[in-house]
Amino acid sequence: MQMALKSVFDSSVIRAEFDNAGINNRFIPLIWKYIIQNPDCNWEDIPSLPSSAYALLRAKFKASTSVVHSVLESNDGVTTKLLIKLQNGAFVECVIMRYDSSLGKYNGKPRPGGPRSTLCVSSQVGCKMGCTFCATGSMGFKNNLSCGEIIEQLVHASRLSTIRNVVFMGMGEPLNNYSALVDAIRVMIASPFQISPRKITVSTVGIIHAITKLHNDVPNLNLAVSLHAPVQDIRCQIMPAARAFPLEKLMNALREYQKKSQQKIFIEYIMLDGVNDGEQHAHQLGKLLETFQVVVNLIPFNPIGSLSQFSTSNNQKVTRFQKILRDLYDIRTTVRKEMGQDISGACGQLVVNLPDKRSVSSAAPLTDIEDLRR
Repeated sequence: MQMALKSVFDSSVIRAEFDNAGINNRFIPLIWKYIIQNPDCNWEDIPSLPSSAYALLRAKFKASTSVVHSVLESNDGVTTKLLIKLQNGAFVECVIMRYDSSLGKYNGKPRPGGPRSTLCVSSQVGCKMGCTFCATGSMGFKNNLSCGEIIEQLVHASRLSTIRNVVFMGMGEPLNNYSALVDAIRVMIASPFQISPRKITVSTVGIIHAITKLHNDVPNLNLAVSLHAPVQDIRCQIMPAARAFPLEKLMNALREYQKKSQQKIFIEYIMLDGVNDGEQHAHQLGKLLETFQVVVNLIPFNPIGSLSQFSTSNNQKVTRFQKILRDLYDIRTTVRKEMGQDISGACGQLVVNLPDKRSVSSAAPLTDIEDLRR
């Protein structure tokens, strides 16, 4: 039986194969660029490669191992969800969010910039973490994505929109697929993609040993931590995986990470009515974070059909929570504007249902987490 062909975007595989064959690695970004611009090309169409490279590409690689199964446009006019079918028959989702970075203010002045897109990518099919408020967690874990399968999400999306930011906030826990994650980020920041590492955000429930390695392996990323509770017992209640990562140890790891990286850390906090959204929780969170440089992103809970044992905190509670963090603890706190709820593309809603196509109508672009850097 023939081995399944690998994605040409599996960077460590193609580099090793080129090295073994004595082919210069400098051809690899040229191959990638050509494929991105010419989706239906044959290997022979790529100009100016050594003849041995064509034979190797034919024998071992595919220009894409995945296909876009469907594209769903949200009625908000700014969110698009791609359902992508992998070589093994499994599906993953990624979400394009269009923003306008000239909206909003920066130091009291209008922002520079203009329209751009952020891509939310998946790192696994399903997820082992089992967070009780997340649809992906309800799927269980199926498999890790290869570096190529992660990059192919970016390739598919970049044909629909110019992607300037990437957030690893789709399906899966990125730090549980560490080597593919690091390989994929290294591809994204190099030619031909050339996305600045400061425009890439990796979100984690707090895999301590991986956080400790991350800054050395890929410096200058944004780290986002799904904290969701200010104390260990509430965290364990809503995030079973938190048992393995005690809050005190996690905060120590984040302190070390911040010392090395000298960058803000994003803290994600889902607002669950009556669970973690009280004034006492805001004070506990403020005390936990006051010695850090952080941006807290409060996330309205997105109901997930029959899974909803939780309900969304009302606006008054969210505003009060935000005010306590801002005014009493001087912590920059934003409330996430939800995008794509009608196509289940919003935070915590990614779970594979094979969809019908939906319509799109126009709406105003939004400002984005990536604009909160400074």
